[in-house]
Amino acid sequence: MSDDMDVINKLERLPSGMREIVEEFRSATPRERLELLLEYSQDLPDLPEYLEEKRDQLEQVHECQTPVFLITESDAKGVHFHLDIPQESPTVRGYAAILADGFDGTAPQEVIDSPDDIYNLLGLNEAITPQRLRGLHALMVYMKRQVKKLA
Repeated sequence: MSDDMDVINKLERLPSGMREIVEEFRSATPRERLELLLEYSQDLPDLPEYLEEKRDQLEQVHECQTPVFLITESDAKGVHFHLDIPQESPTVRGYAAILADGFDGTAPQEVIDSPDDIYNLLGLNEAITPQRLRGLHALMVYMKRQVKKLA
């Protein structure tokens, strides 16, 4: 029962947009979760044009096997994450798209207060290797660190 309480506690710490995504994944089978992840990977937007010229300002997530570059911005609507990840890396692209979408426009503190292991809440730990999960975990840590610098 304590595992259920832990999950409930973590879900309550998520902003509503991220909670909706997590609930969609939790209601799916492990195979369906991978399909959803692939769908999200196709939805990750390209870098905005103004950032194309500032690629050197993006931070690389070194723990990922895939080259993952991240920059975080904040405005009156909340935080916004921009990522540059190759198309050939659908797992990390999908997870990055989930995080970017689920946190888009949220208050910085909502990102900071969210659990680091959203991949577990999504049930991806049942479908992805531990080595890849370490990279996904690192991505969330980098995002939080960038948000803290902006806050």
